[in-house]
Amino acid sequence: MNGLFVSPSPHRATTMSTARIMLMVILSLLPSAIAGCVFFGPRAAAVLAVCVISCVAFEALSRKIMKREQTVSDLSAIVTGLLLGMNLPATTPLYIAVIGSFIAIVIAKQLFGGIGQNFANPALVARIVLMLSFTESMSTWVVPYWYTEAVDTTTGATPLTASWINYTESGVAYKMAPFTLGEMLWGETGGCIGETCAIALIAGGVFLIVTGIISAATPVAFIGSYALLTFIYTGSAVETLYGVLAGGLLIGAFFMATDYATTPVTTKGKIIFGLGCGLMTFIIRTFGSYPEGVSFAILLMNLLTPYIDKLTLTTPFGAKKPVKKAEEK
Repeated sequence: MNGLFVSPSPHRATTMSTARIMLMVILSLLPSAIAGCVFFGPRAAAVLAVCVISCVAFEALSRKIMKREQTVSDLSAIVTGLLLGMNLPATTPLYIAVIGSFIAIVIAKQLFGGIGQNFANPALVARIVLMLSFTESMSTWVVPYWYTEAVDTTTGATPLTASWINYTESGVAYKMAPFTLGEMLWGETGGCIGETCAIALIAGGVFLIVTGIISAATPVAFIGSYALLTFIYTGSAVETLYGVLAGGLLIGAFFMATDYATTPVTTKGKIIFGLGCGLMTFIIRTFGSYPEGVSFAILLMNLLTPYIDKLTLTTPFGAKKPVKKAEEK
């Protein structure tokens, strides 16, 4: 049929669907999830499985109760379950994992209308609520599985909570990190299930960038701003790199700060968002009472996303500003 058709953007047809995007995200998360199961044993696999199954079940049940079209097939609930499980310690009681799944899917996602309408990353909201509600369970860490025959009873510090070793040699004061950079790259430290193996997280993040699923703007701005501020504050390249590899910075920058629904749409906005996340993470880690600040930083910037969008959205080519009608006297 010939003719001129006028319609809003986008105008380019694509085979990329929500389910396909979520599948790519799942594939990018698998290396970190598998590494977590290898490091922390069957208990980690159980936590991940409970989170994924609970999220899918809560999504299906909530959509049915609300009499809305089922969206389980878009795979977003699986992504939320994976992210939530990877942000929990391996020793997390399974009932807490179920509670977290309920918070993520029902409260943070479905009550706001479902995928694309939530104000913040559902897994992130659930993690923060669990941190504040079950502090002891959420701050009990274990050493990698092969270090002990009883992984569930041997606790250890994370790179962010362990103390640096101060010593003096030939009258010069030095600081030595509690973990080597090699241990942090491979994940041989305590921490949440999916945040310890930096190599796997970086590989997954690069995969998403190369395939065009996410933009590099936010991760680069996030990690770069945090690294720059840390280097200025400490004056140490080692401490800077240590801070980048420690805690949830990498999983947050690549997989949670790039959520389509809760982050700015323009490249300029994504950069501002990333810079804000890096700044807030640095402030909380350096001057706050919590050793980790990634979750709070991303959540705070999620709340600012509408204002960043309003500030950075460009005017479409050819658009004209509406003419205000003259006020009647």
